[in-house]
Amino acid sequence: MIRSRAVTLMTGVLGVALLATACTPGSNTPTTAAPTVSSVKTDAAGLGNVTLTVWDQEVRGGQAAQMKKLNDEFQKKYPNIKIKRVSRSFEDLKTTLRLALSGNEPPDVVQANNGRSDMGEFVKANELLPLDTWAKAYGWNDRYPASVRQYVSYSPDGKTFGEGNLYGLPQVGEVVGIYYDKKVLAAAGVKQPATWAEFEQSLQTLKDDGAVPLMFGNLEKWPAIHIFGTIQGRTTPVDQIRGLAFGRKGPTWNTPENQKAAQTLVTWVDKGYFNSGFNGKDYDPAWQDFSKGTGAYLIGGTWLQADLQKTMGANVGFMLPPGASADAKPIATGGTGLPFSITTKSKNPDAAAAYLDFITNKNAATVLTETENLPLAYVADQKTGGGLQKDVFSSFATVVDGEGLVPYLDFATPTMYDTLGAALQDLLAKKSTPDQFLATIEKDRSAFVTKNG
Repeated sequence: MIRSRAVTLMTGVLGVALLATACTPGSNTPTTAAPTVSSVKTDAAGLGNVTLTVWDQEVRGGQAAQMKKLNDEFQKKYPNIKIKRVSRSFEDLKTTLRLALSGNEPPDVVQANNGRSDMGEFVKANELLPLDTWAKAYGWNDRYPASVRQYVSYSPDGKTFGEGNLYGLPQVGEVVGIYYDKKVLAAAGVKQPATWAEFEQSLQTLKDDGAVPLMFGNLEKWPAIHIFGTIQGRTTPVDQIRGLAFGRKGPTWNTPENQKAAQTLVTWVDKGYFNSGFNGKDYDPAWQDFSKGTGAYLIGGTWLQADLQKTMGANVGFMLPPGASADAKPIATGGTGLPFSITTKSKNPDAAAAYLDFITNKNAATVLTETENLPLAYVADQKTGGGLQKDVFSSFATVVDGEGLVPYLDFATPTMYDTLGAALQDLLAKKSTPDQFLATIEKDRSAFVTKNG
């Protein structure tokens, strides 16, 4: 289930304990230099007999199925290249990868969490190869727009996240949008809103009709990050959001736009748009209650697609958060699954690059779709089963093509996940004001930026 990955992606980004782990002395001396364009070999069949060791965390359901199928197809096409796959849970991979990369015989290809605490540290230690040369040879920059490449880009010193060299290729995508119960909306006389004003008006209409406008479970604190991010996308310029989420110098949380977003969230609480006891309700029971017809809307990610489709069938829909007008540029919080990277000490980087190309190409996107995953590339080319899957795929394609995907806000610093989650829970509980909320997260941001240099 993609949701499991999305949660661990965020918590992995924020694994403070791993930040305290020092890099092995000498590990910042690369063994293999990035090739020049002329030296890249894209004829995988002509590379001789090669064994590629691949570490991944594709252990669940359709995730495991797509990886097995693609590995089998790759080896059938290139019998000279043998894949030695090591599949671990996210937690196990995260625990062992740092030591493996600093050792003498690391894997050739690894899935590395793209956050600062993992990929950023590996880049800083020169343990991952920049992929820009292969990107030119294979056309990966055409496959992935800039709004996607930012999630796997760092400056060579690992300090700047979101720009610089390319250090990984992701397979799957995710976006936070709005699920809606068609029966609940129809009973209240509400049509699918085309603008943000219509959406907010529908919340009041639903409330007046006796329905729960928004199902929400925030006991784990991170779900509020998604709701706040959705609101923020309607009040704050995209460049500001990206600058904050990537922990860059310049942007600040103390702006009228962010204040408006925080105040909007408080207003929703005051008007009773959420279910009662939302701050003490688990995430899973909340979306499960929504699937049973308890609420009209659920702000959540595409990782819930399979579960909601199974329970609600044709009664559930998915849409991107609407803008100020029906034709406004799409803006939505989202990101990628864990990207695949090539280690600096790989003895077969060209074979590794051919493998990355194969598991992210157009055929791979079809395999991902068939195994109930959301491919990151070639989404518009996929044949979906209609209904919710069609909604999800078309929404993701729209926001990616429109360059409107903005990062998860907790990417900002190694501690922002805890800081932002706790601050939002206090804001929702009326234990802090919007100004106090913004001051808390700005303190975390500014401390990191100052230290990061």
